[in-house]
Amino acid sequence: MWDFSVANTLGILGRTMPFILLRMAVYFGITFAYIIAIGAGAGIGYGVGQIGEDPSSFALWGGIGGFGVVSAIVYWIREYILYMVKAGHIAVMVELIDGEPLPQGQIAHAQATVQERFGEANVLFALDQLIKGIIRAITGLLGGVAAFLPIPGLSALVGFFNGVVRMSLTYVDEIILGYNIRMQSQNPWETSRHALVLYAQNGTHMVKNAVWLTLIMWALSLVVFLVALAPASLFVYLVPGPASGYGFVFAFMLAWSVKAAIMEPFAIAALMQVFFARIEGQSPDPEWDRKLAGASGKFRELTEKAREGFGGRPVTH
Repeated sequence: MWDFSVANTLGILGRTMPFILLRMAVYFGITFAYIIAIGAGAGIGYGVGQIGEDPSSFALWGGIGGFGVVSAIVYWIREYILYMVKAGHIAVMVELIDGEPLPQGQIAHAQATVQERFGEANVLFALDQLIKGIIRAITGLLGGVAAFLPIPGLSALVGFFNGVVRMSLTYVDEIILGYNIRMQSQNPWETSRHALVLYAQNGTHMVKNAVWLTLIMWALSLVVFLVALAPASLFVYLVPGPASGYGFVFAFMLAWSVKAAIMEPFAIAALMQVFFARIEGQSPDPEWDRKLAGASGKFRELTEKAREGFGGRPVTH
């Protein structure tokens, strides 16, 4: 059914608990900021609306404004979150997958590892954005679910499953990052290019596992959302009126924060185990290299950056 070990993956999360707690602090903090901003915006809007005849409408726009302000802040700190939280956690998970012992101060150790591999946060962020663009090309080349699950006459169902496949590729950039750290390359652009080719040539196998993980995470997120609706419903009961609609927003944001803090590292650790085991002994297939270069301008840009990183000389690991 799938090729990852749930027990091993949970063990990795348990041994990287400092990063799990850091993730929880970051993502629950973001959720709390959203709740406060939406509530404050709605309250201010409702107060201003008392001057007119429709305070509920002002409250709605005030809540939307608060949501927009926090979203803008999150947008600007996303490089920091990627560099300090996600990349660091991936670094220690890679060491555990390879059986390496972890030092006591694993957060400081991981951040030093990431800085050694990528230097500044903007370098890692630029690489991450390139990889995300190339992933879309890989999806097209694999042909979606129709490539390995042909269902003649059921185009709507195939379309739905193709959507699931696209969602399941969310964590490919984290897998590529893990490969980069594992290879200890001094040219992350070239190592990422190799990893993307390896992922593409093993795409059907990887997508199968990623789809299972996506379905599992959807189910768990739904459970968290339904559980979070309980306090939200209590809020609606205690505070009836225009503000009651924000209970739904609270439940949604809580489900998102749990997914980002706990479920995402679970999926990443599971897929890295599958990827590392699958590519053992493999080399990048030149045919897939040519396919990606032909299908993606981002891949060609990545190749060019790899050459620039080594002054056009061949890359060695």
